[in-house]
Amino acid sequence: MMRLRNYFLTGFVLCAPLAITVWLTWSFMQWVDGWVKPYIPAQYLPDSYLPFAIPGFGLLVALFLITMVGFLAANIIGRTVVGWGEHALSRTPLVRTVYMALKQIFETVLADRSTSFKTAALMEYPRKGVWCVVLVATTARGEVATLLADQGEEMTAVFLPPTPNPTSGFLLYVPRKDLRILSMSIENALKLVVSSGLVSPDDAGAKVSLGEASRIVDRETRQPQHTEAAE
Repeated sequence: MMRLRNYFLTGFVLCAPLAITVWLTWSFMQWVDGWVKPYIPAQYLPDSYLPFAIPGFGLLVALFLITMVGFLAANIIGRTVVGWGEHALSRTPLVRTVYMALKQIFETVLADRSTSFKTAALMEYPRKGVWCVVLVATTARGEVATLLADQGEEMTAVFLPPTPNPTSGFLLYVPRKDLRILSMSIENALKLVVSSGLVSPDDAGAKVSLGEASRIVDRETRQPQHTEAAE
């Protein structure tokens, strides 16, 4: 019975992530298809000519349209149209707040020039002697940096992801010296959080030392501040 139990647990560990991944992928494809396909003329849908539906066709069309929008927005005419649109949105109450906030988040997270969330660290929270995993975002800037200037220390913005859902969490500003930089990647840090500590990266497989990781985060957190000052 113990051997059968071990076989079952081994199979479960192998099959469960695969099944969940397939289900999430399939659900996402169906969700995008449900949004895009109704706007495609019937003569252009493969479903009209084939005896079965092709899953993911709407996703391919959406990816193509998004790429074309990015291509058109990269030229002078596209930038002009985008500028007019953003100007109109910026004068619309409520809508401008939501749009500008989302745009800033996506530009910060997805832009190639972004240096945020590339380093994980340990921080004492919620009390001394209790450590949690945080993601280093950037140095404090703007009004926050001005108000915290009397601390006499460099303040760093960190994101505290909760277990088991790392998509929600807390934004904290802490002194830079209170962070202990980890050499593990962001992916491994999130695995550690999601698994409640059950999945821990191998220390021997670390790609950089703690000293190197500390220098990396120093460079990455200082760079946005310098760029802002230059602007």
